[in-house]
Amino acid sequence: MRILVTGASGCIGHYISESLIQQTDHELFLMVRNPAKLNLDLTARPGITVIQGDMLNLEPLAALLPTFNIAILTATMWGGPEIFQVNVTQTLALMEALNPDVCQKVFYFSTASVLDRQLNPLPEAGTIGTDYIRSKYQCLHQLETLRIADRIVELFPTLVFGGGGDGKPTSHITGGLGDALKWLWLAKYFDVDGSFHFVHGRDIGLVITHLIQHPETNPGPRLVLGNPALTVQQMLAEMCDFSGQRIYVQLPLRLWLVNILIKVFGLQMAAWDYFCVQYRHFSYDRIINPQSLGLTPYCGSLTDLLRITQAAK
Repeated sequence: MRILVTGASGCIGHYISESLIQQTDHELFLMVRNPAKLNLDLTARPGITVIQGDMLNLEPLAALLPTFNIAILTATMWGGPEIFQVNVTQTLALMEALNPDVCQKVFYFSTASVLDRQLNPLPEAGTIGTDYIRSKYQCLHQLETLRIADRIVELFPTLVFGGGGDGKPTSHITGGLGDALKWLWLAKYFDVDGSFHFVHGRDIGLVITHLIQHPETNPGPRLVLGNPALTVQQMLAEMCDFSGQRIYVQLPLRLWLVNILIKVFGLQMAAWDYFCVQYRHFSYDRIINPQSLGLTPYCGSLTDLLRITQAAK
């Protein structure tokens, strides 16, 4: 099969590309803006082609797009004046250029932030979300108009960790883990109501490779990528256990108190940030991860993540 990976030099793109190189013999086409940023063994086997290109200009891909059997779309823009053009207009144009008679599957990467707990589009994401959130929300609503709509697998990563010691690009949130440990001595005294999922980029690569290698697996057209949900209290307990700290007492930090603190200290919060503070539980009814597919995860728990992060220093 001929597989296209856009955004191959990004954190998720790196892990997916590496997994496909190591575990498959498919013909791979890796699209990147700067080939020098690829930290992959491109000589590991035949059938690996690097395409230097940009989502703003799909011309280098024009002749190739109708030939791909699978497209893995991880390329995204996080901000800037062209964010809607890249994340919506050009992404849809790329998918529209795929040949319905040839293309078997499209793995489109969005973000779990645009979904509610039942995996339905979250209205607030489309109205008060950041430009990035709104761009993903808008693209999601237009996928069903495409000729290949029935072959699109919508992927919604939760909090993505990865990069650092293994030479891959560091995800946006990975750098914040060290800061969280620094403030653990204070955070452990508060009882916070909230929950979330996280996933390591290497495990995303495992999941995508498995779904490609086992097309009979059909977990659904809308998949949230993440480990089982963690409450904030579970997170604090695991972090304290890992760092050798103890929790003696906790003060309940309820929403009404948070609102008072925001007003007292005059904190300026964007509408989306304030919504997230109120929403609190960014957890989902159905998730997919290596464990749910019968695979051994690289990072299946917070303790695993802390150990991996520490080893990377």
